[in-house]
Amino acid sequence: MHREQTGAEGDEVPVGPLAGFTVGVTAARRADELGALLRRRGAEVMYAPALRIVPLADDSELLAATKQLIDSAPDVVVATTAIGFRGWVEAADGWGLGDVLLDRLREVRLLARGPKVRGAIRAAGLTEEWYPASESMAEVLERLLEEGVEGHRIAVQLHGEPLPGFVESLRAGGAEVVGVPVYRWMPPEDIGPVDRLLDATVARTLDAVTFTSAPAAASLLDRAERRGMREELLDALRHDVLPACVGPVTALPLEAHDIPTSQPERFRLGPLVQLLTAELPGRVRPLPVAGRRLEIRGHAVVVDGELRTVPPAGMALLRALARRPGWVVARSELLRSLPGAGRDEHAVETAMARLRTALGSPKLIQTVVKRGYRLALDPSADTKYGGG
Repeated sequence: MHREQTGAEGDEVPVGPLAGFTVGVTAARRADELGALLRRRGAEVMYAPALRIVPLADDSELLAATKQLIDSAPDVVVATTAIGFRGWVEAADGWGLGDVLLDRLREVRLLARGPKVRGAIRAAGLTEEWYPASESMAEVLERLLEEGVEGHRIAVQLHGEPLPGFVESLRAGGAEVVGVPVYRWMPPEDIGPVDRLLDATVARTLDAVTFTSAPAAASLLDRAERRGMREELLDALRHDVLPACVGPVTALPLEAHDIPTSQPERFRLGPLVQLLTAELPGRVRPLPVAGRRLEIRGHAVVVDGELRTVPPAGMALLRALARRPGWVVARSELLRSLPGAGRDEHAVETAMARLRTALGSPKLIQTVVKRGYRLALDPSADTKYGGG
């Protein structure tokens, strides 16, 4: 159990499981909720909505699809998201078509993707015919194809995410498929936060990036391409920065570029945060140094369960030393690890002094005269860590 750190003003700061880590949030919807869950566990959060959602009432495509379904009723309507279904009904109300749409939906077979969507359907005064407990569109597709769809007209409430193979499989089975684009993803009006997140990812100052929709993941990749840094982004996400996706559909654009992703078993924000809480600390190798237990996290260090905030230059030095724990690292090599340090090795000494102060235990790092510095790895750990 991590202890609490007493700050400079005497305030106690709880050391959460994500303390010392920085997590990027690309969500446009429910970003505040996700950020609050992360901060509650100690993380620093970088917000960078990669997309924005077009207000439903302004979407002419949704209006056209709604009128088409009212004029010519489908056999089946598949509702995929609770927010999308509610938004569709609210938008129809705004156009003066709400009651007519609900009357039409009472006449058709209404399938829901899962219990949340069922709740939205019931709240609208309608009743669904069926929904899968798995919340899987694959199970919805399997049921429809088993029943036979040839000659049927099926409306699918789209929700901004790709439905791989779903529409194509229905059409291959002989169905006419009508897409209902409930809300549309557009690039953010302010691209600045996205660019800052990209820069932080490539610089490895982020520990993880969260994705809650496939369009957001695709948008981030597209922006990196436009800035000429796609390969740098891919390398960072493949090796150093953890891409955490709320589910397999969200992960598709990343996995298409051979980026391995982490996903919770349940496709919800809470389990996504629990996943990060387990995985990020698990990526840190604890080091036994000078009788202490040292964990080097993203922007801070945990010494014997106590969080110690370290300046960026100090973190750069510490990472350089930790790459070969117990070995002497020359000042010239440490200088190269410092951001914008130039050629003056005195910068290493200054940054090292501040690092030792931040760690609260000068003995963790030893000075080796005329050679450089080393982490004071405990002798008993030499066999285990082997000097890297």
